[in-house]
Amino acid sequence: MKTRPAGIGKVNADWMGSLPSKLSAMPLKYLAVPGSHDSFTYWVDVQAPVGPDQKTYVKYLATIFSILAKKVMVKWSMTQNLTFKEQLDAGIRYFDLRVSSKPYEPGNEIYFIHGLFGHKVRDGLLEINYFLVRHRKEIVFLDFNHYYAMDTEHHLYLITMLQEVFGSKLCNNCAVENITLDYLWERKYQVGLGVIVFYHHPSAQGIPVMFPGYKIPAPWANTTEPNKLIQFLETTLNERAKKGSFHVSQAILTPRANTVAKGLVWGLRNYLVERNLPTIMSWVEAQRPGVDGVNIITSDFVDLTDFANIVIRLNNLLLSEQDHKPR
Repeated sequence: MKTRPAGIGKVNADWMGSLPSKLSAMPLKYLAVPGSHDSFTYWVDVQAPVGPDQKTYVKYLATIFSILAKKVMVKWSMTQNLTFKEQLDAGIRYFDLRVSSKPYEPGNEIYFIHGLFGHKVRDGLLEINYFLVRHRKEIVFLDFNHYYAMDTEHHLYLITMLQEVFGSKLCNNCAVENITLDYLWERKYQVGLGVIVFYHHPSAQGIPVMFPGYKIPAPWANTTEPNKLIQFLETTLNERAKKGSFHVSQAILTPRANTVAKGLVWGLRNYLVERNLPTIMSWVEAQRPGVDGVNIITSDFVDLTDFANIVIRLNNLLLSEQDHKPR
């Protein structure tokens, strides 16, 4: 019988709805929430041209070497193995989303992008919505933070799409401190809240259901060295704003050009991620959520370890802290 990798399954499909009342009453900014980095990269299209997010020389090489170059790119563009549904079932509740039009394609269709094009954004949103309809106490964070080859019409198309797919599930932009699970659940029976969208572009200004990007900072270490990453994560946690925002700790390593050259045939997972996961996960396991602690933590290849379970269990520390507070 084939063993399922850690993190796959429905054991965490309803973890938010199962939290004790002491935690559901706390602002979400103080809870530990597992997230995925470049959440949509479980599939990329090697038949399509290289994305507009890539440097000119990469596009040139892809033109010259065609499918061979793209097969190498796949190994360095993919940061997840699980689909949106599988990630949701495993407990992932924050999604890091980068989007683009296809410059050569007529119309305003929007696709996920990370070096190579992924699925249509609408298909991914429908998959997330399908999950939320069946797990009514679960809340997701959708962080649209990079846009490529998109003009005003493309942004309008995407924002309208978000409203069409999620409808009354979209949470109105409000003070972050007011957003607790209880707050969302109470309103869910009235209007169905379950989706918090962050839109890092001026096109969304003034739209009530779009949170501005500054309400979810995600400092990026941009390093290949795990020790430097951990130092950066600690520093940025200490600098975390006390009010007005959530906080994303990106527990990820980022390949440089020479990293890709050295590990060309191995790819991101085999050359950079797997060998450094024990160090990174040791840091994650040692964290505490709360006022001065972690909030959202993201990882590459969330199925390679017990990542989601480990992050979710950090919330038990908040429960014990409350239990031992003097009355």
